[in-house]
Amino acid sequence: MASSFSLKPLECRSSHISAAAGASPPLRQWPAISWRRPSTSRLQCCRSQQGYSAARTRHGLDDDSDNRLRQNTGIFHPSIWGDSFLGYSNPATANSSQEQIQMEERAEKLREEVAEMIASSSTTASMLRLIDALERLCLDHLFEEEISAALAEIETADVSDWDLGTVALWFCLLRKHRYRVSPGVFVRFKDEGDFLADNPRDLLNLYNAAHMRTHGEIILEEAMLFSQRRLETILPYMEGSLAREIKSALEISLPRRVRIFESKYYISTYEKDAMVHEKVLQLAKLNSNIMQFHHQHELAMITRWWKDIQIESRLPFARDRVVECYLWILGVYYEPCYSRGRIIVTMIIAIVTLLDDIYDSYATPEECELLNKCIQSWDSKGAHELPECMKFALEKILDSYETIENMLHQEEKYRMTYLRYFTKDLVRSFNMEVKMLQEGYIPKSVEEHLKVSIRTGGCPILSCASFVGMHDVATEDCFDWVSSVPKMVQALSVILRLVDDLGSYEREQLIPHVASTIDSYMKEHNVSIEVAREQIHVLKEESWKDFNNEWLNPDNAYPRQILERIFNLTRTMEFMYNHEDNFTNCRNLKDLIQLLLLAEPFTIPI
Repeated sequence: MASSFSLKPLECRSSHISAAAGASPPLRQWPAISWRRPSTSRLQCCRSQQGYSAARTRHGLDDDSDNRLRQNTGIFHPSIWGDSFLGYSNPATANSSQEQIQMEERAEKLREEVAEMIASSSTTASMLRLIDALERLCLDHLFEEEISAALAEIETADVSDWDLGTVALWFCLLRKHRYRVSPGVFVRFKDEGDFLADNPRDLLNLYNAAHMRTHGEIILEEAMLFSQRRLETILPYMEGSLAREIKSALEISLPRRVRIFESKYYISTYEKDAMVHEKVLQLAKLNSNIMQFHHQHELAMITRWWKDIQIESRLPFARDRVVECYLWILGVYYEPCYSRGRIIVTMIIAIVTLLDDIYDSYATPEECELLNKCIQSWDSKGAHELPECMKFALEKILDSYETIENMLHQEEKYRMTYLRYFTKDLVRSFNMEVKMLQEGYIPKSVEEHLKVSIRTGGCPILSCASFVGMHDVATEDCFDWVSSVPKMVQALSVILRLVDDLGSYEREQLIPHVASTIDSYMKEHNVSIEVAREQIHVLKEESWKDFNNEWLNPDNAYPRQILERIFNLTRTMEFMYNHEDNFTNCRNLKDLIQLLLLAEPFTIPI
């Protein structure tokens, strides 16, 4: 397959909004934050030395670079994939054009049959179970209109005689689709403070529903604590798929989980379900095979781009995580119609990782300042004093933005103004953190810390980037909205910062590193690290309430496809930093990447 990036966005099964015309208005400016001037000592490097000697010989790295790369070795694991995806082609999925057409025609026929099933579902409960299954099988994008129509009717259903599990499923599904239904539906299931629930499935549905809570919804707080305590009690005595589902929910609740990451497992589980719909199962398997084929080819294209940036190991300080970057963005949107968007955001997150490594682990403060000036001017001419590998990185970053711009239609090119703005702000914020580290400065409160650290987490730029490759539904109004860093993006950014700090704190103590929110909380409240970690977790849960409130806010009158990107980014943050930094500790993601991108496709009977 050619390495060209001249992809055009495919049509999704959803309504489109025409892109607004005209020039972009001035972008919102972040509040200025100043730090004391840094000393001239160098930042210490923490990159792996694997292959370093050979790279140094080939490129004549100087002794100074040698010393930087020798310090704090072994902190990051090298990539485990190498060139695995470079031109990868699974013989089982490398079908001829005619065979691909036949797969898609068969999928379309099954789609029509399943659409009829949705329309003719006999009861509301069966409709809820079917929609839930379609979402967990990653088929819902094929039935957006049918599901929207069904939920509009279900919203007004009389739930007064339903059992707890069904009411909880109804509540959770509707809130996931931005219906602000009342938590008062759970009042009748309480007796003297406790909920009347012992059935594991009912408890699980209640637990998941409670995670769609917002501030002040006391009954949902009580529901979460009750169901969590009961599920933890019964889990050791359970086995099978329900036990696995409970264990997974206790780690990350269903509304916060990344569906594509679990889709193949759920297909296997659904196949054994007594209430399985054979047509749905066949469509799920066929759709999974089609998506895997698309994803393999996209990753081959991205790998070729990344190899050009890392050509002959000229960037020995950079984490080689392009496959993991792609997996991350696959969680933001997996649908084939968003192919161009996936490629663009994977490129951006890889660039963000590269810049993070430069500022966090390689460059001197003087080099950080110089690189910042080059990025602010969007010009590499002033980079003559940078090390060769950093000049090379800068040139490749600027070239990559030109590549992205060339992927856009003429009427879409205004989007690059927003993307460059966020890139400049990210680098400017990285530079602030360098100065904080040099001074050993610990922000005196978590609030002060977040003024910079929610920016260096990269969520604002990724939120913007996730719109750049979308079709006409991403209008200029949407870019104006995301450039204002609205409350939804702020909540996403805080969640990322807090879960990242919780997952990375021990590793970061091994190297010189900018202060964590945990450090700031200890300083602000004069408490132990254990107390600080516990309270940062509480703050993370409060931030999820902020996010849910914005998700349900009717004033956010932007298309659901747009807002869903932000929600999915938040889900991927929860996954990547659950318990530890899975992105840096890339071996934690090996089995998932193998399953989604390299496993044999499903066998589907003719």
